[in-house]
Amino acid sequence: MTGLEPRTTEDKKAFVEDLAHFQEAREAMVHELGKVIIGQRIVIDQMLSAMFSGAHCLLVGVPGLAKTTIVKALSDVLALSFKRIQFTPDLMPSDITGTNVIDEDPKTGRRDFKFLPGPIFANVVLADEINRTPPKTQAALLEAMQERQVSVGNTTYPLPSPFFVIATQNPIEQEGTYPLPEAQQDRFMFNIYVDYPSPEEESEIYRFATVGKSAKLKPVLSADDIFRMQGVVDRIVVSDYVLEYVTNLVRCTRPETPQAPQFIHEYVDWGAGPRAGLFLIKGAKALAAMEGRLNVSCDDIRRVSVPVLRHRIGTNFQAESSSIDTVRLIEMLQKEVREPKLK
Repeated sequence: MTGLEPRTTEDKKAFVEDLAHFQEAREAMVHELGKVIIGQRIVIDQMLSAMFSGAHCLLVGVPGLAKTTIVKALSDVLALSFKRIQFTPDLMPSDITGTNVIDEDPKTGRRDFKFLPGPIFANVVLADEINRTPPKTQAALLEAMQERQVSVGNTTYPLPSPFFVIATQNPIEQEGTYPLPEAQQDRFMFNIYVDYPSPEEESEIYRFATVGKSAKLKPVLSADDIFRMQGVVDRIVVSDYVLEYVTNLVRCTRPETPQAPQFIHEYVDWGAGPRAGLFLIKGAKALAAMEGRLNVSCDDIRRVSVPVLRHRIGTNFQAESSSIDTVRLIEMLQKEVREPKLK
């Protein structure tokens, strides 16, 4: 059993109250976001799950699906600093992290180096079209994501806390782009696919656009609120039963595992590592907390398995020639990997 399980009746009562406040705050955020974002509820829930887990996420979708608008709206309902970085082929690492410049004291005339922080120094950072910039610039961002600090010269500067990076990527254009290597994609907790809206939602989008008025979003959560909500997520209990299911699911993505299904041996070159299992648990705990539940279920694990595992499984040529992608493999795994037997 993992999680900070309440030990006394008073602790449990306080935890239930915290969960109720968590739900209220989440619903308030969703309500505010609904003023400018029509549909995309699954995308919003997955982004909130990553945020409440203290992790980063990658939004993938064709142009015109409001990926940037969703992130900007999320920043508007948070009382946090926000910066957008538009990635281009000529963007340099120092354009993101900041650089040292020579500063002269007007009184003494003494010159010294002064650090000018880059746009990475914000609570919420939108890395727009991250695949349009060269690998060395991508690496500068991803290092900051992992270490939550920036080193310039001999000095290390901590990044603000909380700190979230939400990157967007266009999957249909390959010319003039620099796809993120698989090892760097692993830094993102979720790979969230932004799909086309339903017919009803698309009609509502057009209707909303013809009004000609932009809704004003009000901040709902502060930094302290987010820290408290992250603490609630940490206290959600994960049973040994669910942990065993996570272990079996992750290990069955690897072709070298004897218990893996035949289609994994046939279509997969390499599977997910232990980080995937940790993110499955974190994401499932966030989902449970947002729905006011004290425990994680195997169904929660299945709900986050696609965004967590999609970019952590490497398919081979045979899978490509058979038009089988990682999402299809994950759906097949969900049916193949059974829940453990009760002991």
